[in-house]
Amino acid sequence: MPVTIEEVARHAGVSRATVSRVLTNKPHVSEAMRARVMAAIEELGYQPSRIARSLRVQRSEIIALIISDIQNPFYTALVRAVEDAAYIERHAVFLCNADEDIEKEKLYIDLVLAERVAGVIITPTRETGNPSRALLDASIPVVSVDRRMRDLDVDTVVIDNFAAAVELTAHLISNGHRRIGGIFGPLTITTSAERYQGYREALRAHGIPYEPELVRTGMPKEPFGYQSAEALLDLDDPPTALLAANNLLATGVLNAVSARGLRVPDDIALATFDDMQCFSQPPITVVSQPTYELGQTAAALLLERIADPSRPAREVILESKLIIRGSSGPHRNQRVSPWRCEPVHARPAHHHRGSGVPVEGREKEAASQTEACAFTDLHQTLLRRTRPWRTR
Repeated sequence: MPVTIEEVARHAGVSRATVSRVLTNKPHVSEAMRARVMAAIEELGYQPSRIARSLRVQRSEIIALIISDIQNPFYTALVRAVEDAAYIERHAVFLCNADEDIEKEKLYIDLVLAERVAGVIITPTRETGNPSRALLDASIPVVSVDRRMRDLDVDTVVIDNFAAAVELTAHLISNGHRRIGGIFGPLTITTSAERYQGYREALRAHGIPYEPELVRTGMPKEPFGYQSAEALLDLDDPPTALLAANNLLATGVLNAVSARGLRVPDDIALATFDDMQCFSQPPITVVSQPTYELGQTAAALLLERIADPSRPAREVILESKLIIRGSSGPHRNQRVSPWRCEPVHARPAHHHRGSGVPVEGREKEAASQTEACAFTDLHQTLLRRTRPWRTR
């Protein structure tokens, strides 16, 4: 049976109240008495109850981490980072999976309210009307990670999803793609909405009309990625490239493409967010997020908030990185080389000698390559406007 506080008191020859004062680090206990109690605790192997202690001192040592989808590999490093930071400060982590379901999220918030947790880190299922308001009403600190809650004044850690989506879409455009399909999560989630807005901004900046038939929004999981790719590939004029807003959607796209016997990027190019946990050939072009740092920063903000509940809320925006790989290359019918643009019309006439290409064809080729150069120049200008990432 577990050792009780009464047994510690008898062993040390003191009252139960004295043992309690030592355990809660209260004043008015002599150093000699404190040493005697601590010696008894060590000799008997006494382990104080976390729940009982939290009731005594009105503060828990448990942090709740409510994530939106435990199956998404993106959260693996984030959860590890939160646990690492919490452990250093002698806090335990209570992990909850909301599964992109607002009702499950409400259930877990009710649970952490009942458990008197020290604070909550959450990836909310929606940007407004979130049940996290109940936590703030109970004076429980909250940090939002990866997604924003626009109607609550809480600490937040995100990347610049808008700028990252602009960069990713512009990269596809620079490879000659003009019909680019977009597959996004629900636009009630800030990451989905900001990536969708970045996709549209890149099209607009490059003079490409937005076509609603090329966009699908829904549950940000593998089945929806598969269904969306199927629908887009069935169009009379299908896209030559797809932008998937997360790695689970991209996995669904790859499965749909493979099921049709198509190849990436020859038949359809692909780019996504979050590094892929699969050995795809060719490797997938991604916007890589600093996932461990997101979790680490969220935990640091929460611990700061626990220590100082009155300080102003902060938003930290971390930097992502575009990693260009083979999946986002030109369609097999495209002959544009985006990174080495040489206007054909500027070359000496003898350059075309013996090429067998009619003059009219050479003029069209020159116009195509010049247009690609313009895309690349505009791409770089747009990136300068959206950099640098910021912290505020």
